[in-house]
Amino acid sequence: MREVVRYNWPLYAAGGLAAGAGLLLSRRLPRPAAGLARAGAAAAAALLASSTAATWWVYDRSELRTFDWLAELLPAGPGEHLVLSSGLDEASRPVAARWPQHPQTVVDLYDPVLMTEGSIRRARRHVPPAPGTLPGRHDRLPVATGSADTVLAVFAAHELRRTGDRHGLFAECARVLRPGGRLVLVEHLRDAANTAVYGPGAQHFFSRQDWLRAAAGAGLHLAAQRRIGGLVTALVLTAPAPAPAPAPTAAAPTGKHLAP
Repeated sequence: MREVVRYNWPLYAAGGLAAGAGLLLSRRLPRPAAGLARAGAAAAAALLASSTAATWWVYDRSELRTFDWLAELLPAGPGEHLVLSSGLDEASRPVAARWPQHPQTVVDLYDPVLMTEGSIRRARRHVPPAPGTLPGRHDRLPVATGSADTVLAVFAAHELRRTGDRHGLFAECARVLRPGGRLVLVEHLRDAANTAVYGPGAQHFFSRQDWLRAAAGAGLHLAAQRRIGGLVTALVLTAPAPAPAPAPTAAAPTGKHLAP
């Protein structure tokens, strides 16, 4: 939670200032307006409290960081896998520690032109990419076609704010996956639960349908879904498996085998 507040401190500061300003104004305004100012201050304080509590619960107390949820979704493990990050990689180390025998490649997609949120710039300054991380683009991953069993995108894809860029990333994920491979997408969704605790901040998230449209455009299909900590969703999207080879058929008899 401390790290989230550190990277998003302008938003928390704005919430605190809004609450304080509302209380100060309520002392100087006439009664009807003063009531509205107090109500606005209370709403700002409640939103600040709910978002902080939700962040603490999800990132510090839930199973998100243990990756137990990934073990449930992928009982055999991730296999040869690709970890995508967008400036802040918090998945590669715990996944590698849990499945040390499974080959891992880490690709950082950070692009300051496309990823304009101040929080990701601050996070990147404090947490540089791990040694061995490959630089990449959302539309050109530095990985061979059909080389990965799993692609992990944990809080990475939403940093691409333009629809076409997200669709391009999904197309690249489909390219690098082997037939039957899996893209595991982990994100907050723009839904009722996240809106209730994050308020207008939930507009930074994308809806489940947005992600499924991007998956369908890349030929990926939803295979499983799991809620993590009540506010985060993991979607397992699979690449098509190869069609089974047709069974051999008996050859039709030729004329030379027929009785005269």
